[in-house]
Amino acid sequence: MILGRVIGTVVSTRKDERLTGFKLLVVETLQPGKKTEVEEFVAVDTVGAGVGETVLVVMGSPASRTVNGADTLVPVDAAIIGIVDTVEMTSR
Repeated sequence: MILGRVIGTVVSTRKDERLTGFKLLVVETLQPGKKTEVEEFVAVDTVGAGVGETVLVVMGSPASRTVNGADTLVPVDAAIIGIVDTVEMTSR
């Protein structure tokens, strides 16, 4: 799973019919405690997330199964599967 923040939306009037009714959101990765380059990608929203929210994202095969259930593969690379309320880290 990836921890990320929604930073934008994507509007697509023509897309695969299996994605009808789903929002496409731009997500930036969050890597607490690390000074690394931020990665941005588009993810299908399955939970009703919005801009500014911290989210959990799955990528690859799990994402393609999340959108319409395990029996149907959908052509997506990333899917938002949760909205994070808080993140707590302990010192190392």
